[in-house]
Amino acid sequence: MCAQGRVANCGDIVYEPQSVEGPKGLRSCSGGNSRFAQLDDPNKGWPATSVGSTVTFNWVLTARHATSTWEYFIGGSRIAVFDDGGRQPGANVSHSVNLGGRTGRQLVLAVWNIADTTNAFYSCVDLQIGGGGGGGGNPTPTPTATPPSTPRPTPTPTTAPPASGTWSAGTAYKVGDRVTYGGATYQCRQAHTAQTGWEPPNTPALWQKV
Repeated sequence: MCAQGRVANCGDIVYEPQSVEGPKGLRSCSGGNSRFAQLDDPNKGWPATSVGSTVTFNWVLTARHATSTWEYFIGGSRIAVFDDGGRQPGANVSHSVNLGGRTGRQLVLAVWNIADTTNAFYSCVDLQIGGGGGGGGNPTPTPTATPPSTPRPTPTPTTAPPASGTWSAGTAYKVGDRVTYGGATYQCRQAHTAQTGWEPPNTPALWQKV
């Protein structure tokens, strides 16, 4: 929605809709990331996708991380969980979720829990259950891939990192950049601006050890 210009004033998420990553166990659209705080604002006029009592969520993955579980929440209550047992998913993942008899406008939080890190990817989808919303079809959450059909949408580079320099929070990295951290060298997999807590060993979605 934000990357497509359908919702205005979204902030950094316009540039990196695939990068809403944070610690596991959160229940916010922003994944606890202050850069994406706009995603937690219910007053931004997010369009809703009209659906029936069961909806299929389609994920398109550009980085196929080993996965523990996929979880779906409405109003803080988990309505579905899919256990991948640590396996690596395919590039396209679909889940059919029963919405439990709910009607009207509802916000679904979709969480992709990574098996080999403490992090998860977060995405929210606005639904109009039983009709009456904007758009249509099955919503697509946004992890490491293309933006979703109804969710809320990572930031524009501001500082160019030194070639093979030491990793530093606050530095903007582009794909292919190399850094050192803890005596190891890592190569950037996705453009982003580094934050404390996003050290290369902790964010395999962003860094690959070389």
